[in-house]
Amino acid sequence: MRLCLLMVFAFLFTVTTAFAFPQTKPGVDCASCHTLSVKEANDLIGKLIPGGKVVEVKQSPVKGLFELHLESNGRVGIAHVDYSKKYIVSGLIYDIASGATTTPITPPKPEKVDLSRIPLTDSVVMGNPKGTKKLIVFTDPECPFCKRLHSELKKLVAMDPDVVVYVKMFPLRMHPQAYDVARAILTSKDPVGALDKVFEKSEQLKPEGDAGKDAVNQSIKLGESLGVTSTPTLVFSDGTLQPGASDAASILQKLNGVSR
Repeated sequence: MRLCLLMVFAFLFTVTTAFAFPQTKPGVDCASCHTLSVKEANDLIGKLIPGGKVVEVKQSPVKGLFELHLESNGRVGIAHVDYSKKYIVSGLIYDIASGATTTPITPPKPEKVDLSRIPLTDSVVMGNPKGTKKLIVFTDPECPFCKRLHSELKKLVAMDPDVVVYVKMFPLRMHPQAYDVARAILTSKDPVGALDKVFEKSEQLKPEGDAGKDAVNQSIKLGESLGVTSTPTLVFSDGTLQPGASDAASILQKLNGVSR
């Protein structure tokens, strides 16, 4: 389920698309004239999300959009299609006043992954390299939610000297510059400092030649094989996948629970 999060991008893109719709006569309910069947929706989605399946189509609270409920590899998600059926918008829509999603969905409980499949090399290591409380984080250097989590991870390793965090680069396709930035971070003499600078936007990093390509490609391949679809995604030492940012105290509490 694509949530990084994609949330801000999806919302802004949805609003932009909505304003592009042709005006209608006052009092006319456009929804009564525009329809989209589950079969039609699957034909549209199938072109972009192989293996994805539309299980329900509803009218979106945002006028001019259909709301599609998706399932793919045991995961659920939301997408939107405009009335012209020419554009697909991925992700949830947020109500500005309440901050809530227009259609809350409850994803199935994620299966645990085999930690032996996750190499700790080619990672940005935060905290105590010999720490017994291990956390693996898949991050995108251009993801605003990853930036928020990064500040919490810095608090986390300061709170407990027995914590080590392995940050794996997982640049999303929606962020075209993230791939090269991820390469630059991994090939930096000080990866942690480089990641700090990127999230603080105090320095623009660029890789040299093809440096870091293999490392980032392997990290992306690894994340996809584990079922990572959004950033940030946390992997705890018991193999539990947790998409989305969290605060340092909550992360430590869970680390303490699974590390016993």
